[in-house]
Amino acid sequence: MKDLQWVELGVFVALFAFVSVLGFLAARWRRTGALDNLDEWGLGGRRFGTWISWFLVGGDLYTAYTFVAVPALVFASGALGFFAIPYTIVAFALAFLAAPRLWAAARRGGHVTPADFVHERFGSAALALAIAVTGIVATMPYIALQLVGIGAVLQAMGIHGEWPVVIAFGVLAAYTYESGLRAPALIAFVKDTLIYVVVLVAVIAIPIQLGGFGAIFDAAEARFAAAGSGGVLLADAQVLGYSTLALGSALALFLYPHAITGIFAARSADTVKRTMAALPIYSVMLGFLALLGFMAIAAGVRPIDGDANTIVPVLFDATLPDWLAGVAFAAIAIGALVPAAIMSIAAANLWTRNIYRAYLRPDATPAEEARMSKLASLLVKVGAVAVILLLEPEFAVDVQLIGGVVILQTLPPLVLGLGRRALDGRALLAGWAAGMATGLVLLYTTANPATGKAHFGGAQFALERLGLDTAATVYTGVVALAANLLVALLAHVALRAARRRRRVAAQLSA
Repeated sequence: MKDLQWVELGVFVALFAFVSVLGFLAARWRRTGALDNLDEWGLGGRRFGTWISWFLVGGDLYTAYTFVAVPALVFASGALGFFAIPYTIVAFALAFLAAPRLWAAARRGGHVTPADFVHERFGSAALALAIAVTGIVATMPYIALQLVGIGAVLQAMGIHGEWPVVIAFGVLAAYTYESGLRAPALIAFVKDTLIYVVVLVAVIAIPIQLGGFGAIFDAAEARFAAAGSGGVLLADAQVLGYSTLALGSALALFLYPHAITGIFAARSADTVKRTMAALPIYSVMLGFLALLGFMAIAAGVRPIDGDANTIVPVLFDATLPDWLAGVAFAAIAIGALVPAAIMSIAAANLWTRNIYRAYLRPDATPAEEARMSKLASLLVKVGAVAVILLLEPEFAVDVQLIGGVVILQTLPPLVLGLGRRALDGRALLAGWAAGMATGLVLLYTTANPATGKAHFGGAQFALERLGLDTAATVYTGVVALAANLLVALLAHVALRAARRRRRVAAQLSA
């Protein structure tokens, strides 16, 4: 049992309390109307400029779990963990092309959720429902993983048990209910400033203590060589899995409802473009952050109770002054609050607009919609807490990997819907079903001998399962997306042929 670190805890509590107060004050920040409609509560009035959008979207995508999981993966697997850097760079380039058009369509149609856009574009209630349910299912474990990030820093300070995490999310639920999207937008300024300061100080101070980056890489290579797995460079068999995982993750990143919520809240299409052009700055920070995994190896630190998610907090605790470690821990915890708030708002909006209003209360007023979203955002957070309390954190990680495969199946309707000659909505629904089935079957049948899991053991599909003599793997999400697109295209062709036959038959009968 680790002794309580009072200095670290004091700094942590002070900064956490400060951002909590900001969260409640955000209800009055840049508000021009009452928070009794989804445009104001769920999208901040759609008036965020470039500076605010940059912090909001960056704080939305770079979560607490990113800060603990990427270095943890590098610590355990080596170069494979660096897939997050190229995938974010590619994702921002792709979003630069597509996101402004999606924003423009949402502004014209008054859309609050991606499912709203799909319903208007294709006229298919079933396809819109599929997009909404997929978004909620993929978002829930992501929120739960923010709790994992908070729990990791609490363990490093000597605090064990779930009650502090429950209290933290209780405060988050309260100010999100009160302030809506304005709360994470305002807190993102503090969160990202702290993260940048901590990471820049850490990548300078820690290598000095450890003898420089040469010594760090040598120590990492020696550890991986002794273990017989991993390495500071990719093995030949890892290249395909690495590249497809980076590509699939890049395609999926801006499909998550919370990412789209951040885009819809922008003031203009030009604001979205400028935001996407500036977001790769976060990737530089992420690269520095990933190197902390190698630094942890060189420093000889060990995760608490075998939980690799604690490796960065333990490293900070061992190498930084107590007050600075407290700042770092607060930055990671605050890094959980921003995305968790946006995710809960996005999931609540999907429920309200595309399930509650579409099927339960078609005549719901804007005020009733806002009230329902506020209540749903509370329930979403309760569900996330339940995931952590009832299940092992490692299971939540597996569910998040599944979430990436799942959300990738919404790409065809959302991206192809931006074109003039989109596929038939019924064909896209068939493709979605095929992609979901393919992805879930492959995930279910993937074992992981290292952890003893016979099912859902990872998101990499081994090509040897196809009878190929290779150790290479491919990201399951890419395979499922290929099945999705193939079925959608074939169904579209079949539907067009059927319409043509009916038209000819009608002409002949006339």
